[in-house]
Amino acid sequence: MKFFIDTANLEQIKEAEALGVLDGVTTNPSLMAKEGITGEANIIQHYVDICEAVEGDVSAEVISTDYEGMIAEGEKLAALNPQIVVKLPMIKDGVKACKYFSSKGIRTNVTLVFSAGQALLAAKAGATYVSPFIGRLDDISTDGLNLIEEIRMIYDNYGFKTEILAASVRHTMHILNCAKIGADVMTGPLSAIEGLLKHPLTDSGLAKFLEDYAKGN
Repeated sequence: MKFFIDTANLEQIKEAEALGVLDGVTTNPSLMAKEGITGEANIIQHYVDICEAVEGDVSAEVISTDYEGMIAEGEKLAALNPQIVVKLPMIKDGVKACKYFSSKGIRTNVTLVFSAGQALLAAKAGATYVSPFIGRLDDISTDGLNLIEEIRMIYDNYGFKTEILAASVRHTMHILNCAKIGADVMTGPLSAIEGLLKHPLTDSGLAKFLEDYAKGN
């Protein structure tokens, strides 16, 4: 399972990279704005900075909602760095743009996916990644993990190469459950990734080891 961090915060990205388990980064206009990064030039530069901070894939999202705009934006983003994956919305023109980019060898991440049908269309269009938002489904009392299971079954049935990128991951149990049901990638906050480190028996065991060592010195 690949671990992506979902943020525009460079310090958190570098911290996750230093942990040695980071495979990539996802971000979006909302996360950029949260870090005070606005304006096309600043956003473009920030994508460049993120690519320099990590070795893996970096999803860069288009703002346009029409086909021609997505193509123009996506080609500009893809030209920034080979690590860039063009992030497209799951709308009709987004699927069309996905097909265009896949035919040109430009990798894509189809985002804002909330149904298995949408994921099927994205795979048919040649998406590199598809991003079902499990946390947002949980927010409206719908089982986000069930969606991952449905997509996994469909992709396995037909041998689609599109990777399931579980997005809107909120906590550590989301990560573990996604791993159990076969998501290829998870993206979430640094806190959720670091949560996997924690166990009280690890803490108490280490404290005991150190206590016993100190007795002999």
